[in-house]
Amino acid sequence: MSQQSPTTGRVARERFGTTPAGEAVEAFTLENAAGARLQVLTFGAVVRSLLVPDAAGRLADVVLGYDTLDAYRADGFYLGALIGRHANRIAYGRFELNGERYQLAQNNGPHNLHSGPRGFDKVVWQAEVVERLGAPALALRYTSPDGDQGFPGTLRARVVYTLTAANELVVEYAATTDRATPVNLTQHSYFNLAGAGRGDVLAHRLTLHADAFTPVDETAIPAGSVAAVQGTPLDFTRPRAIGERLHDDHPQLRNAQGYDHNFVLRGEPGTLRLAAHVHEPTSGRTLEVLTTEPGVQFYSGNFLDGTPGKDGIPYARHAGFCLETQHFPDSLHHPEFPSVVLRPGERYASATVFRFATADGLTG
Repeated sequence: MSQQSPTTGRVARERFGTTPAGEAVEAFTLENAAGARLQVLTFGAVVRSLLVPDAAGRLADVVLGYDTLDAYRADGFYLGALIGRHANRIAYGRFELNGERYQLAQNNGPHNLHSGPRGFDKVVWQAEVVERLGAPALALRYTSPDGDQGFPGTLRARVVYTLTAANELVVEYAATTDRATPVNLTQHSYFNLAGAGRGDVLAHRLTLHADAFTPVDETAIPAGSVAAVQGTPLDFTRPRAIGERLHDDHPQLRNAQGYDHNFVLRGEPGTLRLAAHVHEPTSGRTLEVLTTEPGVQFYSGNFLDGTPGKDGIPYARHAGFCLETQHFPDSLHHPEFPSVVLRPGERYASATVFRFATADGLTG
């Protein structure tokens, strides 16, 4: 089914599959007036595809994904997924809150990653086409019951994806709870600005607006400190190819098997500000990431293993990169980090903008 958006642009809706529990999964395709297209699944609030132009005006899909619902259900890489209740790692899957102890799944070695085996990326969201920022938008809602994946409280979460006329993907998050609970939502799309499946991303030139990062141990858990990027391979304060120092013999790169680090962003958390800029020289495409979050996890696709993606094309190591805007990993054990605890009467609100454009440097 296709319909005209209440604003400029078009929205198409189709069946994508059915879960073993009999839940219908739909795919919504948003197209703006410039011809860019975004497809979102109700399963996992997944960004399945995003077509934006290169410097010659040619469209290509710049996010990694799969062709079938079964592939998303089996996915362990979180391709395109909405992550919650708590993105990133919680040490040993346990925490204490208001005098009570909670144990979560240990699904990443001894630690909890992205909330466990059935986080927000593995559930069906309720979707509604809405008008937002003068552009087609999709609002998705999910109610996470008390005890879900071991977390306390009933959490009501909402995310709105908007594709603006300026080729921006705007992601706005909101949540409320009836008991104190950790909340740290993010979007886990893997980008390849040359086009999904078109080689690795090591020649992409990355700038991060961050002078510091949170070092991790050999199990990828932050030590609680904040360290300067200057003089390390994690210094992206000026444009640098992702692959330029990826294989340096540095303890942080050894610990994470590449880049998989939280960067402390400049500026005031809660205000929308520039976090990252990426340029792919062959296509001329650029990506700017703006966020209200205090940090961004830069991940260089270290664990992609050749699993087939869309059109059966294998996604090998470094086939995509992630820029996961977030609060810091394992903040529950580090009171010096910004708090991830949401309490009754409070409203979680966060926004991230993925802004696509083109720049000089087209070579083919």
